[in-house]
Amino acid sequence: MGEKGERHFKLLPKIINGGIAGVIGVSCVFPLDLVKTRLQNQQIGPNGERQYASMLDCFRKTYRAEGYFGMYRGSAVNILLITPEKAIKLAANDFFRHHLSLPGGGLSLGREMAAGGLAGLCQIVVTTPMELLKIQLQDAGRVATKQGAADVAVSRPTALGITLELLRTKGVLGLYKGVGATACRDVSFSVVYFPLFAHLNALGPRKQDGSGEAVFWCSLLAGIGAGAAAAFIVNPFDVVKTRLQLLKRAQGEVAYSGIGNAFVSLLKNEGPTVFFRGAACRMIVIAPLFGIAQMVYFWGVAEALLGTRRS
Repeated sequence: MGEKGERHFKLLPKIINGGIAGVIGVSCVFPLDLVKTRLQNQQIGPNGERQYASMLDCFRKTYRAEGYFGMYRGSAVNILLITPEKAIKLAANDFFRHHLSLPGGGLSLGREMAAGGLAGLCQIVVTTPMELLKIQLQDAGRVATKQGAADVAVSRPTALGITLELLRTKGVLGLYKGVGATACRDVSFSVVYFPLFAHLNALGPRKQDGSGEAVFWCSLLAGIGAGAAAAFIVNPFDVVKTRLQLLKRAQGEVAYSGIGNAFVSLLKNEGPTVFFRGAACRMIVIAPLFGIAQMVYFWGVAEALLGTRRS
């Protein structure tokens, strides 16, 4: 098969590691992701009133109203689609880094950013419908509570129901509502994350086996640091994406016609701080998610399962 076939085979462990890391990460941090979504979607009332005063207040109210399992509304969609999403991200980043490498084998910062950005662009095929469905399920309890629904549990939609309704009324494109904002978020995130991780990871000690790889705790810390920084930087795009993808709003909440309209309307009605609403939650979610991803990869979990050697 030659070198090309060998490279293709070595991609399989990365896909499996990405899937394992994604499932573990989502399971650990999903309640905080739900809180992030609700904080980003709440709109300030005419007298400055808020449904949730803080991250802790949102967590407490959600748990009280919906219970433990209510904190995991929408997690099934993420767990189902996180493996192909991570597979695309990892495979695409490796593919573009390989083809953008300089003759000597290295990558300039600009090429690293380009490879990351192109990987982020590829993943929106899966990310957009995953995020769209997840947001509806995560935010249903907030909308029901704000509208004064007698039984919050009864008013919850299902992922299958939302999918079928969108396919019936708008076709496949209905599942890609907010794709532009998702692209802005994911491309900019990958542009920041992948080069930053590579440079942070290069600072730590190497393994003593001659592979030249960083020790696992260095990769873990590099993933956490790069993930947290990238999550904070792109939070404005995440706020806009979350608002655009919400299909059902409480009475009196503003709807938006597009990315530009959402940015202007949010800035005018809620001030510049709205773009960093939920940023702390998002950093707490993303940092361990990517730290876990890097740790699983560098521990070689997939290689152990497949009975293959690390390369």
